[in-house]
Amino acid sequence: SESYFGDKSSCVENANTLDLTSSSSVRGLNSTCIGRTPLSSGRSGCRSHTPLMGYSVTSSSAVSAHTVASVIVAVVEGRGLARGEVGIASIDLKNPEMILSQFADNATYAKVITKLKILTPLEIIMSNTACDAGNTTNLFSLITEHFKNVTFTTVQRKYFNETKGLEYIEQLCASEFSTILMEVQSKYYCLAAAAALLKYVEFIQNAVYAPKSLKVRFQGSEKTAMIDSSSAQNLELVINNRDSRNGHTLLGVLNYTKTPGGSRRLRSNILEPLVDAETINTRLDCVQELLQDEELFFGLQGVISKFLDTEQLLSVLVQIPKQDTVKTAESKITNLIYLKHTLELVEPLKVSGLWFFCCCLGGFFGRCLFGIILEKITSVINDDTRYTKGCLNMRTQKCYAVKPNINEFLDIARRTYTEIVDDIAGMITQLAEKYNLPMKTSFSSARGFFIQMNADCSTLPNGQLPSEFTKITKMKNTYSFTSADLIKMNERCQESLREIYHMTYLIVCKLLNEIYEHIHCLYKLSDIVSMLDMLLSFAHACTLSDYVRPEFTDTLAIKQGWHPILEKIAMEKPVSNNTYLTEGNNFVMITGPNMSGKSTYLKQIALCQIMAQIGSYVPAEYCSFRIAEQIFTRIGMDDDIETNASTFMKEMKEITYIIQNANDKSLIIIDELGRGTSAEEGIGICYAACEYLLNLKAFTLFATHFLELCHIDALYPNVENYHFEVQHVRSSAGNKEKIAYTYTLSKGYTEEKNYGIKAAEVSSLPSSIILDAKEITSHIAKQILHRQKSTPEMMKQRAAYQLAMRLVQTARNSRLDPDSLRVYLKALKKKYEARSRAVGGLGLP
Repeated sequence: SESYFGDKSSCVENANTLDLTSSSSVRGLNSTCIGRTPLSSGRSGCRSHTPLMGYSVTSSSAVSAHTVASVIVAVVEGRGLARGEVGIASIDLKNPEMILSQFADNATYAKVITKLKILTPLEIIMSNTACDAGNTTNLFSLITEHFKNVTFTTVQRKYFNETKGLEYIEQLCASEFSTILMEVQSKYYCLAAAAALLKYVEFIQNAVYAPKSLKVRFQGSEKTAMIDSSSAQNLELVINNRDSRNGHTLLGVLNYTKTPGGSRRLRSNILEPLVDAETINTRLDCVQELLQDEELFFGLQGVISKFLDTEQLLSVLVQIPKQDTVKTAESKITNLIYLKHTLELVEPLKVSGLWFFCCCLGGFFGRCLFGIILEKITSVINDDTRYTKGCLNMRTQKCYAVKPNINEFLDIARRTYTEIVDDIAGMITQLAEKYNLPMKTSFSSARGFFIQMNADCSTLPNGQLPSEFTKITKMKNTYSFTSADLIKMNERCQESLREIYHMTYLIVCKLLNEIYEHIHCLYKLSDIVSMLDMLLSFAHACTLSDYVRPEFTDTLAIKQGWHPILEKIAMEKPVSNNTYLTEGNNFVMITGPNMSGKSTYLKQIALCQIMAQIGSYVPAEYCSFRIAEQIFTRIGMDDDIETNASTFMKEMKEITYIIQNANDKSLIIIDELGRGTSAEEGIGICYAACEYLLNLKAFTLFATHFLELCHIDALYPNVENYHFEVQHVRSSAGNKEKIAYTYTLSKGYTEEKNYGIKAAEVSSLPSSIILDAKEITSHIAKQILHRQKSTPEMMKQRAAYQLAMRLVQTARNSRLDPDSLRVYLKALKKKYEARSRAVGGLGLP
C-alpha cells in the first residue's frame, strides 16, 4: 500500500528532521518548536503539547485523562542480519517512567504496531536513515501508514547510541529500580532508542531529569497477553467504532476510577491483560474483599478520590529546568504543595485499609518512608499550607508556603506583598464610598486584582461608569473594570510576587534535593494509588451487575454469560448463553442466519476472557478460563455484506496474521471468513484455515454461513457444532413468514438454510425465479451432503476420542474424593456406552 508520505523519494523533505549536533538546527528548534511538537509530516506549522515546564497538576476527571496524547516514543531497527530486531523506548510527559522494549518481529511488524497503538504516542522519533530518499525501510513505511495523525521526527542515527543509552540509565535511574541495568545491558536496540529519546526530550522540554530520579522499566511481551491492534478495534476495547467519544467500550464498562492514574492503568491492562495466574488471583482476592467489606470499600474510595494525578506530579518534581524563570519557580512551589497534600493522604489510606494492604496486596507499602519525606517538607513548609481551589487562594498558599524565619529577605518581601494587597482592598473600598456604588475586590490569574459590581445601568449616573474606570466589560448586570491606579498597584504586586517566588524557589529546590533520595517511595505510592483505584473500579462495576469471580483451569467454561457492553447499552441484561471448550473439544463451529447473534456472542467470549485476565469479575453465573497468551479476532458485521476485492484482501491479511502468530495457548475468534469472494473459493479458504487451526491446541470459535464446513466434525473429533436458534412466525396480516430471533445458542448446526433465498422471497423477485433457485440449491446440497456424510466408523472414533480427552481432563483437574470420582467415572462410562450402541457396538472397558 502507498506510504503515508506518498512518493517514497520525497519522504525526507516531508519528515521533520532534527540534527541535535548542529547549532543552526538547535536555534531553529528553539525559534519554532521549543515546548511544541511539529505537525505530522507533509503539513506546516507546529502542534502544541503541554511542556512539563510550568505545568501544574490539577485534579481532573479520569475520563479526560486520555484526551491529550503525551507519550514520546523512539523506535530503532537493526540493520543487515539484525533486520527485524526492534528496540522501543517511551516516556510519558505526564509520568516520569521510561519503558524499554526489545523483540524480534516479522515482516508485518505486527508486534511493533500493536505496541505503539497501546502507547498512543504524541510523537514518534526514528533514525534519519530509516527515511533515506529512495531507501525507506518497511518499518518506517508501516508505522507512518498506521499513525497518520502522529508527529514524526527523525534524528541522526548516531544519537541512537547504546553506550550512551546505558550511561543515561545509570545516571538517571532511581536506585530502587537499578536492577533494570542487568536486564537491558545486552539489549542494544532499546538502549539506543533510550539515548535518542532522552536527548530529544531534553531539547523539547528545555529541561533535564534530576539524577537518580527516573523509574526505568523493561517490559517484556512474555508477561502479558498480546492483543493485536485490529482485534482491539474489533472488540471496541477502548474506542467505540461508531463514535470515538462514546463510552460504550470495555473501558467504559469498567471505568469507575477516581484518578487519572487509575484510568490510565485500567486502559493499559485492558490492552495487555496478564498471563500470570497468581497475580490475577491476587487481584481477584482484593476485589472479593472489597465486595465483602462495605466499610473498607467506601473508606478506600473516599481517600483515593482526594488524590491528584500522582504520576504527573512526579514528572514535574523530577525535572530540573535549564533556565530559572518566574513560571518555573511558581510551578515548583505549586507542585511541592501538591506533594505535601498527597503525602498527607498516606496515613488515612493506611488506616482505611491496613489489613487489606498486608493480606491482599502483600504489604504494598514495604520499606517506604513516607513519614520521613513529609517530615522533611513540614520542617520548611507551613503545616496549614495545602492544595486549595481558586487561583487567589492558591496564590496565597504559594506566597506563605515557607515557614517564617527561614529567610529574612523572604519575610520582608511577604510583608510588602501583604501591604500592597491591603492597599488594593482599601483603595477599592474608598472608590465605592466615593461614587456610592456596590464595588468589590475580585481576582483572576489573567487580570490580577480588578473591580466587580452588580448593578443595573439605570442606577448609574447617565447610565455609565465614572470616566476614571477602564477596561470595562459587562455580562448581564455584572460589571468588571479597573483603573490606572489599580493597574499600577497590580504591577507592584506582581513585582513583589516575583521576589517571593524566586526566594521560595531556592528553598524548595534545596528541599527537593533532599527528597530525591527517597524518590522510589513516591513511585511506589503512585503505583499503589493507581492499582487500588483500578481494583475499586472493578468492585464498583460488580455492584452494578451480577458479575462472578472467574476461575483458571485448562477449560473455557462460561455458564449463562452475557455481553458486558451490550448490557450497558440496553440497560438490561442481554440473552445469556453457555460456552464450553476443552483440549478435546477446542474448535467450535457456529452457524445461524444474519442478525441471529453470532458476532455479538463471539465478541462476548473475548471480552469475558480479557476481563478475567485483568482481575475483574465476569458477566456470567459461573466461569472458568484457560489463560490465553494471545487473543485474535477476525470479526465480520452481519449487516455488512462484504463483496469487494479490498475487503477480501483485508480478510486474507487478518487470517494470515493469525496463522503466523497463533500458538497452543491462543484464543482465536473468526467470523464470516471468505465472504469477500465466491462461495467456492470462500469454502475452500475456510476449510484450509480450519484444518490448519485444528492442528493447534488453541481454543477456536469459527462462525460461518458456509454450512458445508459443519461436516468437518466427521473428520476431526475435536470439532463441535453450535447454532443460534430462530423461530418462524406467520404474520397475522397474511401468509408471509417472518423470522423471530431468540439469540439462544444450541448444539448442532443450523437447519436454517438458504438465507439468500429467504431474503429473496420477501423481495419483489418473480416467484418463478425463486422456485428455480430453490430447486438448484436443493440438488447441489444433496450432492455435497452425500460426499461428506459421516460413516459409523468415524462416529466410533469420535466417541472414543472424546471419552479419552474427558478422562485426561478428569485426571488433571478433578478435586473429587475417591468415592465421588468412582461415581462420576461410572456415569461417564454409561454415557459413552449408550453413544456407542447408537453407532453400532463400540465396546468400552
